[in-house]
Amino acid sequence: VPYGVFTAQEVLDREQERIFRGRIWCYLALEAEVSEPGDYKTAFIGDTPVVVCRGTDGRLNAFVNRCAHRGTLLVRDLAGTAADFTCIYHHWCYDLAGNLIGVPFMRGLKGKGGMPRDFKMAKHGLTRLRVDSYKGVVFCSFREEVEPLLDYLDGPMINYIDRLMPRPIEILG
Repeated sequence: VPYGVFTAQEVLDREQERIFRGRIWCYLALEAEVSEPGDYKTAFIGDTPVVVCRGTDGRLNAFVNRCAHRGTLLVRDLAGTAADFTCIYHHWCYDLAGNLIGVPFMRGLKGKGGMPRDFKMAKHGLTRLRVDSYKGVVFCSFREEVEPLLDYLDGPMINYIDRLMPRPIEILG
């Protein structure tokens, strides 16, 4: 294999797109790591930083860990519990599902600055990932049109997970 394959940016970009952001499911976390509302964990899917968290409704949410405003890393801790996520730079605030819920000085200050009048917070949330789990193992996909998780895993992988996770797990440390 030519050495350039290991160092070429275009090869890396193609690999990231096909392997991690394609129509596939990637392992993300264990449900036990985000068991309570507000619990979150950060991870990488390929070179993309992501957050998985438990919403106040009990559902699992996952989104790209980049502020929609300027793209900075939003959640900097490896894991924890939060009511929401706020960017350290311009303080855009997102709920546990990745929806934008706050923009400081959105209408400016004393008639100066601010966001355009047609700015809609609903259009500036975080990039959401599709999330599903099986036997407490959480998977995500960048593609909405990915096949159902159980079809993707198929028999041999399901049997392996069934054997590995015969009962719910508990984080001990």
